[in-house]
Amino acid sequence: MIIALAVLAIADLVVGVSNDAVNFLNSAIGSKAISFNTIMIVAGFGIAIGALFSSGMMEVARNGIFNPGEFMFSEIMIIFMAVMITDILLLDFFNTFGMPTSTTVSIVFELLGASVAIALIKIGHDGGSFGDVVNYINTSKATEIVSSILLSVALSFSLGALVQWVSRLLLSYDFEKKAKWVGALFGGIAITSLVYFIFMKGIGGTDFAKQTHDFTNGETIKDFLKHQALTILAFSFVLWFLVSYALMQFAKVNIYKLIILIGTFSLALAFAGNDLVNFIGPSIGAYQSYLDFMNPEVNTLGLAANEFSMHSLGAKASTPTALLLIAGLIMVLTLWFSAKAKNVVKTSLDLSSQEETKERFQPNFLSRGFVRFAILSSQMTSYLLPNSWQAKIDKQFEKPVIELKKDKTYELPAFDLVRAAVNLMVAAVLISIATSMKLPLSTTYVTFMVAMGTSLADRAWGAESAVYRVAGVLNVIGGWFFTAFSAFTAAALVAFLLNLNVTVMFPILLVTAFALIIKSSISYNKKSKEVKAEDSLTKAESSSIQGVIHESAKNITNVVKRGNKIYTNAINGLAKQDLTLLKKNKKQIVKLSDEVDELRDNIFYFIKNLDESSLGASNFYIHVLGYLQDMTQSLEYITKVSYKHVHNNHKKLKFNQIKELKEVDERFETFFNNTQKAFDSRSFEEIGIILGRKQEILGLVTSKIQKQVERTRTEESSPKNTTLYFSLLLETKDLLNATMNLLEEYHKAHDSSVKPATVMVNTPKSTKPLDSTGPEESKES
Repeated sequence: MIIALAVLAIADLVVGVSNDAVNFLNSAIGSKAISFNTIMIVAGFGIAIGALFSSGMMEVARNGIFNPGEFMFSEIMIIFMAVMITDILLLDFFNTFGMPTSTTVSIVFELLGASVAIALIKIGHDGGSFGDVVNYINTSKATEIVSSILLSVALSFSLGALVQWVSRLLLSYDFEKKAKWVGALFGGIAITSLVYFIFMKGIGGTDFAKQTHDFTNGETIKDFLKHQALTILAFSFVLWFLVSYALMQFAKVNIYKLIILIGTFSLALAFAGNDLVNFIGPSIGAYQSYLDFMNPEVNTLGLAANEFSMHSLGAKASTPTALLLIAGLIMVLTLWFSAKAKNVVKTSLDLSSQEETKERFQPNFLSRGFVRFAILSSQMTSYLLPNSWQAKIDKQFEKPVIELKKDKTYELPAFDLVRAAVNLMVAAVLISIATSMKLPLSTTYVTFMVAMGTSLADRAWGAESAVYRVAGVLNVIGGWFFTAFSAFTAAALVAFLLNLNVTVMFPILLVTAFALIIKSSISYNKKSKEVKAEDSLTKAESSSIQGVIHESAKNITNVVKRGNKIYTNAINGLAKQDLTLLKKNKKQIVKLSDEVDELRDNIFYFIKNLDESSLGASNFYIHVLGYLQDMTQSLEYITKVSYKHVHNNHKKLKFNQIKELKEVDERFETFFNNTQKAFDSRSFEEIGIILGRKQEILGLVTSKIQKQVERTRTEESSPKNTTLYFSLLLETKDLLNATMNLLEEYHKAHDSSVKPATVMVNTPKSTKPLDSTGPEESKES
């Protein structure tokens, strides 16, 4: 079990860092203030130093949640094992879906769940009552955690919004053109907050903070920092104001970038210094319990594992520095190489982005209600403020227009330096205050909600995105509460199973845990590859008809290829009554429809990128997307009615019906394959030959409809079968017409004598050949 716990600790470090990287990376990455490598180096240093300072925090796992003296060595080992297995699975689950969650809440409720389970088993065995649980558990800690969650969520969001609104009102988006003293004032406040945060949160919970020195008048460093807070803050502000002014005036340093660097370091340091216990605390606690059990000076009577009481865990113990160094190194390596860490960061950035992004969450009645309430509140405010004030406020929130080609929008930062600095500063201040008041705030909750509050205040949530962003925030908050409930329940269940028969259940649960992690990793990698798959659709970037024809040919190939497979699977699924195949097919068409919808959503940016001489390209592109949508809608209908028929256990189609559908499918397969080859090879002249066969294919489908009409009049006895069969054939006709209309559009528009020209367009970050309108295109237009 000790060896397994060591392996689990390493695995937990990996999944834990993947989850919590969002806390200290999102502001620096989102603002693109500094290079990614610099961000990672600074964060890496913060983690490494914080890990060395984390020794004093290990007491949380040893005795912070349960009373160790009430448990025997064998029971303590079961509790720690249950916590580690549950923690890995829970965090990996959230990481896979890109949802940030709190490792602090996870570990507390896992310890609580496992402890309560073992305590109830002991009480039941001894004939005690349910009320005796309080003797085993530190109930005040759990109450404190729950209340702090509610407080931190509301306070972080509100304070983040207020500070960002005031900051933007004073600095506007042209903050770099403001007087030097304005930037120095902002820098003084921000850096003072961050430095104080480093001492209070990053170092305040460590053994170093408990030392006394002459300059502290016999007080511990932590108490000295708390009692002299105002003096230290005032002196620090003056110092950093002068330093900021000097750096801006003489060294031409961008003070906002410096704030972001210091903030990233301080949050990374605090994360490692305080949250490392969440990942390796139970394993370290189990290892130290084992050493105490095996030590004859502690276990003087040589008691058995189920007789040796763990009072020794209540005593103070320090963690070997070598273990902390190893843990810090694993965390740094994970930060650099974890794809899931980047996925979790992406969720936070998407929800706080100033620019248009692909929204990851669907609106719900709560998000719509919140947005309507916010709009009404805004309208009420407009009646209270004079028009001149409103105009001045709106001017401060006007975003500068950045001329950037639509294919380069990914180079825009999610938000600017001011918002990034405010995110870090407010999060640091809140966590510092909570630490000094001994409130167990979650770093994840605070940093995420501050980022959401600043997004709202900065008007990043506009009419186009508000319902999606609010829904995303509600999803994440719901996930946090789900964390507490699932952590408690799952850890209690695992502890119960281990207690039944540890010799049998321990290897089973361990293998199950690692199997689930491996499966999750394979599934995640598969999804990542699907996103990058060759069959995914790409946005058109050209500004000429011939350019769009050549660019979009690959999209047509992919839609036809995938559509062919979806249609065949629907017919085969009906023939074999294969519900699994039909269910999988249903997912495929939904994915294809979403991709086509995304292309349609891009029309606005496509048209904005055109010049007057290239407007013909927009008409062509709009028609092409319309026909693609018609095709996917027909395929979606065919797929859904097929799935519904089998899912509802209706009668199987008759042999003749299946045979006729297979004939249609085979003819369509030839049609789709020929179309795919024409677009693959860019042999647009062959489209004319395919179009010439339209009546032949249409006649085949019409004949099958006529046969079914005759069957219905004479022999058909199942209304459901008849309805399904007619629906499939009629929708097949619609699919054929949509595809033929698409081919006609290409056949009419393509001109082999005109070749799409390319010019080299220099951009700030790269040089890439982009289609543009040259002399030939002007002539063609």
